Amino acid sequence: MDIRIINPNTTTSMTALIGRCAQAAAASGTRITAVSPKMGPASIESHYDEALSVPGILEEIRHGERDGADAYVIACFGDPGLYAARELAHGPVIGIAEAAMHMASLIGNSFSVVTTLERTVGMAWHLAERYGMRHACRNVHASDLPVLDLEKPGSNARQIILEACRSALAQDRSDCIVLGCAGMADLCEDLSAELHVPVIDGVVAAVKLVEALVGMRLSTSKRGDWARPLPKPYTGMLAPFALA
Repeated sequence: MDIRIINPNTTTSMTALIGRCAQAAAASGTRITAVSPKMGPASIESHYDEALSVPGILEEIRHGERDGADAYVIACFGDPGLYAARELAHGPVIGIAEAAMHMASLIGNSFSVVTTLERTVGMAWHLAERYGMRHACRNVHASDLPVLDLEKPGSNARQIILEACRSALAQDRSDCIVLGCAGMADLCEDLSAELHVPVIDGVVAAVKLVEALVGMRLSTSKRGDWARPLPKPYTGMLAPFALA
């Protein structure tokens, strides 16, 4: 089984971290290929960043289809371009926020999301609403860490996220924590051991979900919303994205 993990930002060191975490959790026989688009933002922390990341994501989906990938994970907590990616892909496509929230709802009656910047809190709430998880999501908490600071030496990122998780559990009385950034994937086990509650990383959650879907021989429905886009001309910089 070949799972293509797309980190929608262009920070390749983060892509490598995401790939290592995914491969460590994958079943034997699952091959993880973690990729970054050639174009797009260095990190995704706004609707503007999300919108400009989508062409790069779709380009990677097209590459995956050419190479025979069985499934895809979009490794950004905003799940940018998810529905468009499903229109292009034959195999399953899962976003990490979608995966983490659903997994959390199976092991607790409620969860809290701990994310990066305050400005992304509303974006996480929108996703909880979209996925029917508003009833289970007690609150969304910002650690006020920029995404790129997760990798910066001396940023004290682990401790800051740990304290944000502790505060979330105390305030919300929730049953588990959902980490709101793919760049936090390597912290999951340590945080869970420290906090004594389940901590869900969406990267691993999405990998396990797509493994299950592929194992069940289920693919993305091509009837209705996720049917293949109609061919038509595209102009300017988007001309290469026109479909035959």
